[in-house]
Amino acid sequence: MRVLVLRPEPAAARTADRLAALGHEAVRLPLSKAEHAVDAVKAALAEPHGAIAVTSAEMARLFEGLGGAPAAHRDTTVFAVGEATAQAMRQNGFTDVISAGGDGGSLAEVIAAHVRAKGPLPHPLFYLAGNPRGPGFEARLAAAGIPFRTVEGYRMVPLAPTREAVEAALLRPVPDAVLLYSRESARAFFALAPLAEAPARFAALRLLCISANVAAAMPQGFPARIAIARAPSEESLFALL
Repeated sequence: MRVLVLRPEPAAARTADRLAALGHEAVRLPLSKAEHAVDAVKAALAEPHGAIAVTSAEMARLFEGLGGAPAAHRDTTVFAVGEATAQAMRQNGFTDVISAGGDGGSLAEVIAAHVRAKGPLPHPLFYLAGNPRGPGFEARLAAAGIPFRTVEGYRMVPLAPTREAVEAALLRPVPDAVLLYSRESARAFFALAPLAEAPARFAALRLLCISANVAAAMPQGFPARIAIARAPSEESLFALL
């Protein structure tokens, strides 16, 4: 299958390599890039905190740019949204990493269960977050009565690929499927000129969505077919292929 990958680099390259190993033709068209707020994260970590929460492996890439976890924080408990993010944090030197089920709701429950079992954290939880993000995880922490501070460690900046690059990815030929990992990338995808100008050309395109929340970003009446992963992970997304 010809599969369109919209993820930012370097995640796009890793996903493309996995697709190629499965025999698919991966077409990379990143629609955003991450800008890391290194100074903000350093300043936050210098303040007392009871644990760290991360909802994206992008935070691991920030620490990778710092040469790994700072020595003073390697033993800090890290709550990661899913196993891929947890593994990325471990690879960057964090030794006490607890993985949740892949979304913000399961992450909040894992943290709440940890607090119930071991008692309140000695200091607020630091949520190293991205921008944009949904409000669900922070709302669940607040509802559970867990003190936390949100620190934006990165922001996703839109990219504007050339018309030539877009047409090459979308029309030469039309992909069989596109992998959609976030609402933001889905919105950016549907705003691309070939889709907006002649959506009927994409009637056979399969929209493979990592969650129902992402699928909800599809414009009403768009002719392509939607499939939603059983779990919010790349493995479940690939299973749709």
